[in-house]
Amino acid sequence: MNVVFVIPGQPVAKGRPKFSRRGKAVVAYTPAKTASYENLVKLAATAAMAGATPSAAPIDLTIILALQIPASWSNKRRALAVAGTICATKKPDADNVLKGIKDGCNGIVWRDDAQVVSISLQKLYSETPHANVVVREMPGEAA
Repeated sequence: MNVVFVIPGQPVAKGRPKFSRRGKAVVAYTPAKTASYENLVKLAATAAMAGATPSAAPIDLTIILALQIPASWSNKRRALAVAGTICATKKPDADNVLKGIKDGCNGIVWRDDAQVVSISLQKLYSETPHANVVVREMPGEAA
């Protein structure tokens, strides 16, 4: 199985859980921005799977994060960023975006994100921010 899909919009890093007091109890919740992005991932993954069952095999995951170019940059600097001459070293952190994408694909593309055994992740600038996701089943069986 190979699944390819695009998550539109600026990639969002998975936020740390927040805590609030409800009477005497302390309740943990996911920040709204994180929950919204994970739902966007779920929508894109569900459409790409087209009703197929989640994989049980080991997974090779390739992600390209295309980040929005800062509006304050000059046209010359924007052109260099699109050409790949300027690296995307600003936030969001690639590993935190990866966590959100992997969690959003749980139960849709694969059973559990622990099945992801190989990851290739690249962060670059683009005129249209998005995330490209390529999922490949690897030979072998899950433990």
